[in-house]
Amino acid sequence: MPTLVCDLDGVVYLGETEIPGSGAALAALHAGGWTLLFCTNNASRTPQDSAAKIARVTGFPALPDSVVTSAQAAATLLDPGTSAFVLGGDGLATAVAERGVRLSDDWNEVDTVVVGLDPALTYERLSIAVLAVGRGARFVASNHDPTYPTPEGLRPGAGAIVAAVRHATGVAPEFAGKPHRPIRALLASKTEGEVWIVGDRDDTDLAMGRAEGWKTALVATGVASQPAEPPTVAVADLAALARHLLE
Repeated sequence: MPTLVCDLDGVVYLGETEIPGSGAALAALHAGGWTLLFCTNNASRTPQDSAAKIARVTGFPALPDSVVTSAQAAATLLDPGTSAFVLGGDGLATAVAERGVRLSDDWNEVDTVVVGLDPALTYERLSIAVLAVGRGARFVASNHDPTYPTPEGLRPGAGAIVAAVRHATGVAPEFAGKPHRPIRALLASKTEGEVWIVGDRDDTDLAMGRAEGWKTALVATGVASQPAEPPTVAVADLAALARHLLE
């Protein structure tokens, strides 16, 4: 059974708005025998939240088990029983806690700083991350996306926050999300046979597909960065890809 690994922001929806035809495309692919997985570098939401959003915005009944996030990937890098400061949203904090890692805001004692997209970012919390990494704490980042697409345009992504910590400390982080190995390992455990990945970013979505030898599809509905190498197909949107795959 073929598998489609589908990005979310900029591919399925923008904010709370469905990209036209996405829900119908997902339903048609599912009915056509495709296994659907959703893979997002947005670490601010849990898989449960992401699945609920897919269903709410598009009408397609996605399941939490079908969602893989950079937050989950980042958590796999941590050792249970250690402590961490999370500069990120609820999705990242939940994944870290579920790993058996104690959450702490004490920069002077945490073992690891984990950074992702933080919608509630403050200077004080950024300072805790910088102080902890400067003291020698391990530095783990959910992903390096500098922006993410919204109906208003491109907003700062996790990579912008990661860059602030890196610039202030001079310490390079360990990356977990697309296209890096931790999230690829999570996806590989859920896929077999022919695999396609669809996304709007060459340096994350398509790069991950190339690293795994998967077929790649670039859509023009999100960031739509210029690919370093030609994708297997370039299409207008997810609906067009569904028509291509089901022909």
